[in-house]
Amino acid sequence: MNSINNKFVPENIKEKINNHPCYCEDAHHHYARIHAAVAPACNIQCNYCNRKYDCSNESRPGVTSERMTPEEAIKKVLYVGGEVKRLSVLGIAGPGDALANPKKTFETLRLAREKTPDLKLCLSTNGLVLPNYVDELVKYGVDHVTVTINSVDETGEIGSKIYSWIYYNHKRYFGKEAAKILLQRQLEGIKKCVEKGILIKANSVLIPRINDKHLPKVGKKLKELGVFLHNIMPLISEPEFGTKFGLEGVPSATPQQVMETQKACGVDVKLMKHCRQCRADAVGLIGEDRGAEFTKDVFVNKNFEELEKHYNIENRKEAHQKIEEWRKILESANKKMEQIEKNLSSDNKTILVAVTTAGEGIINQHFGSTKEFLIYKAGDNGVTFIQHRKINSAYSEATEFNNPMNEITNILKDCELLLTAKIGQIPKNDLKEAGITVDDNFAFEPIKISVLKATRKYFNLVEEVEEMEVN
Repeated sequence: MNSINNKFVPENIKEKINNHPCYCEDAHHHYARIHAAVAPACNIQCNYCNRKYDCSNESRPGVTSERMTPEEAIKKVLYVGGEVKRLSVLGIAGPGDALANPKKTFETLRLAREKTPDLKLCLSTNGLVLPNYVDELVKYGVDHVTVTINSVDETGEIGSKIYSWIYYNHKRYFGKEAAKILLQRQLEGIKKCVEKGILIKANSVLIPRINDKHLPKVGKKLKELGVFLHNIMPLISEPEFGTKFGLEGVPSATPQQVMETQKACGVDVKLMKHCRQCRADAVGLIGEDRGAEFTKDVFVNKNFEELEKHYNIENRKEAHQKIEEWRKILESANKKMEQIEKNLSSDNKTILVAVTTAGEGIINQHFGSTKEFLIYKAGDNGVTFIQHRKINSAYSEATEFNNPMNEITNILKDCELLLTAKIGQIPKNDLKEAGITVDDNFAFEPIKISVLKATRKYFNLVEEVEEMEVN
């Protein structure tokens, strides 16, 4: 599977993605992003989307608790950047489409370039009007753009099942005609971006029974276009979210279905496997959401001069330098087991290993508090990251009416090992009964080398494990 490996990335591209948590798998353990929710309108209606839904515990694309003006958004960025020194990226991802709101989007980007010049700027779009704005994106230094493209079917048959309508050139289009116009515009926009040196990440929603078998063709087309990264996201389709697919009973995609599709697509284009389908107002490391800490009342009454002082670019540079020093230490620790997938095992035996982490590339989260697991595929020779898997409730949130262990054992049912910083005996026993071995002997150790050591231990290669000391 063609996942991101910095060894095979050209130096100029490596520099672009080094501290971008979405475009670089390693960076997502260390660097944070913030999404500015300044773009409420959308020019297409996807059958998997309902932007009206909002909840403080909700975490789906397009959802936001507060919409902001460009000025409010940059005030928030300045305040958050002073509090969260690891912040490296500002993105505009909704709650509608960034380019369906061009005035608000580009005013936000202009202010960001002026007030926070150290941040990378990026945005997400459905691509319908992307060709119109490529030059303006270049003008403001936006060199990372995400385009959601779910089909490359030129007949419009598949797309007509995914989109209810599009609004283009002051007219609403439906059915196959809408799907064909959207695809033509997406391909044109992606091509123009690539020609201008903008890195493209393509998002594809895996929709069971509709485009699941078609996505490998999407991957092939993306490779032809020079797309940097392909992110295959599972459809989230619970009826309570109020989407058309949810109400019609189209099932959510399972982690196993995502893995199968990634395997089919990964031969053609690099894959992003650490996406969390973030909210439109997400703040923090990928996998965490600190948005509730930074509501408008915290920063909106402060002036720009005060906030720029709080942001303190020099302090942020020092913090990023320390992050890079720590990353070098981790790289040294992990270099012994970095293998491409075909060399993971000397005897074709591999297992899936789940890990709990709060970031920084180490196993540093208590089992009881985790709401997601990182999944690695491992053999006796090496390790590769596969995906993350979320759960709705942490084990510590169990109530008389809700036992999170049922969801946890189901989500980890194909994993043989779980590595965590700490776990109680009762959940450890429950997991054992479900066929999952728990090992908490690698607390606060680097993830990849720990996964390899634990896997070799699982395969009873104890003596060889003990010989593998980290330099």
